[in-house]
Amino acid sequence: MAEFFWGVIWPVVVLAVLTVVIIVPLLLAVAYLTYAERKIIAAMQLRQGPMFVGPYGLLQPLADGLKLFFKETVIPSRANKGVFLLAPMITFILALIGWAVIPFGEGLVLADINVGVLYLFAVSSLGVYGIIMAGWASNSRYAFLGALRSSAQMVSYEISMGLIIINVLMTAGSLNLSEIVRAQAEHGWYVLWHFPMFMIFLVSIIAETNRLPFDLPEDEASLVTGYNVEYSSMTFALFFLGEYANMILMSAIATILFLGGWLPPFEVAPFTWIPGPIWFFLKVALILFVYIWARATLPRYRYDQLMRLGWKVFLPLSLAWIVLTSAVLVFFDLAP
Repeated sequence: MAEFFWGVIWPVVVLAVLTVVIIVPLLLAVAYLTYAERKIIAAMQLRQGPMFVGPYGLLQPLADGLKLFFKETVIPSRANKGVFLLAPMITFILALIGWAVIPFGEGLVLADINVGVLYLFAVSSLGVYGIIMAGWASNSRYAFLGALRSSAQMVSYEISMGLIIINVLMTAGSLNLSEIVRAQAEHGWYVLWHFPMFMIFLVSIIAETNRLPFDLPEDEASLVTGYNVEYSSMTFALFFLGEYANMILMSAIATILFLGGWLPPFEVAPFTWIPGPIWFFLKVALILFVYIWARATLPRYRYDQLMRLGWKVFLPLSLAWIVLTSAVLVFFDLAP
């Protein structure tokens, strides 16, 4: 019995505890990212933002969550109820399971698999299904058209993101996320090697998460918030939480691929005194600030401009950079 416990049950218990240790702080981070966004945008617009629910409005995210939890869930009479309820669950769950392979520091990763990049790309690609299911199951032409536009947007920019990631993989010589970070410790952060691709990747992850200036699903003037127009209470909250969790996940991916993950910017004191996970979260916070900064300052793109940017600008540039990267690695004998 003891051998069975230590050989079978104990690894499952450890895995469950580690999963909770990752998910609970992530959910808190998602909640308070909404607070940070409102306060930062308010500061940029010379307003105060949330102020009255708790000191400095710090309890506002909890109040918003309680409000959505106690509101009535309204399901359209002609909707496919099973698919209608499943769609926001898929969106939210996919935003969480990607964190299984994200390394927060040296050895601090739930699953240090050799194909971590492929896993993340597969998980992010599956997010399209939640949106399509939501638009189709609502039995509304507005929701369905919004789902088509949003899914086309995500597919378009995922292609550019995949090509950009290929440049990093060729330079690092590994699909393991921890190995990619260690390669940057040896050769320098890849934001210096692939700066144009880093900028395109930043724009692509903003489009991938349907954020301003690419938030076409929330184009109230034409499609009244798109695929989630028929959702309310906790079903809407799951889409909302999934969007913000995806923002944090994409920021973490950009940090690992281009900004050295948990590595300090300089290998000298006092930078080396700060633990690696702190550097990791500071870099993630920096990219999240770019998300919020873009929302506060840029106008929304038209849909044709969005598609043109993805297919006629980002796709050719990322393909050309792959050719350039391959040529440089081979010519200078730098290929790992």
